[in-house]
Amino acid sequence: MVKKQDIVGNWLVRYTKTPLEKFGSHILLTNFNNYVDIFCDLMGINKPDFSANMRVATAGDITIINFGIGSPNAALIMDLLSTVSPKACLFLGKCGGISEKTHLGDYILPLAGIRGEGTSNDYLPPEVPSLPAFMLQRAVSTALRDNSHDYWTGTVYTTNRRVWEHDERFKNYLRETRAMAVDMETATLFTCGFCNHIPTGALLLVSDNPMVPEGIKTEASDNKVTAQYAATHVRIGIEALKLIIGERKTVRHLKYEW
Repeated sequence: MVKKQDIVGNWLVRYTKTPLEKFGSHILLTNFNNYVDIFCDLMGINKPDFSANMRVATAGDITIINFGIGSPNAALIMDLLSTVSPKACLFLGKCGGISEKTHLGDYILPLAGIRGEGTSNDYLPPEVPSLPAFMLQRAVSTALRDNSHDYWTGTVYTTNRRVWEHDERFKNYLRETRAMAVDMETATLFTCGFCNHIPTGALLLVSDNPMVPEGIKTEASDNKVTAQYAATHVRIGIEALKLIIGERKTVRHLKYEW
């Protein structure tokens, strides 16, 4: 295998154990196996087994993929998906609230990502902003509005550092960025989606408030957030993609040329 397309076509099948023709043209991305299960319940399809590194389920023209955690996996899935050229990819992720405005269960519709993870520097220079596809985010906004949900907009700081909640110096830096939330994938997905000509967006669920000791995520608190909010999170993601499919509108608001 010499060309990129030869590699990613083979590897997407290898990681997901799913033939290329079984992928829908509209993709939901997640870090959680239970999101895949919720998707299957909502769409009335059988749940996949756990034999693949990345669990996949498809209903109609929508496929959900659990690609794992962290920016390297985020870059990997966008490279792999380039072989099937999705019309839209929407990330349903959890994030930690930085702003005092955010509370558990709030939705954040990112307008941009801050590239603190380093992974995306292998794709574009660090000064290039990380932006979602506008039309995709507009569809998510419509789905939220139709379901009478409020949401925050703003930037999300993406880091490759998983354990930092004890580090006051890093937390002060996060405050200085004026970011709304922090996660480990969003900026990477936006940047690598752009480089792979894939319109990419995100809808994030605030799952913890790590800037204060009592807000740091625990097993108990995460289970509570999942039980209360995960199903709605997935349903809104599905509805947003259905809006795009039903209106038959392209979400490409720019030309991929450089």
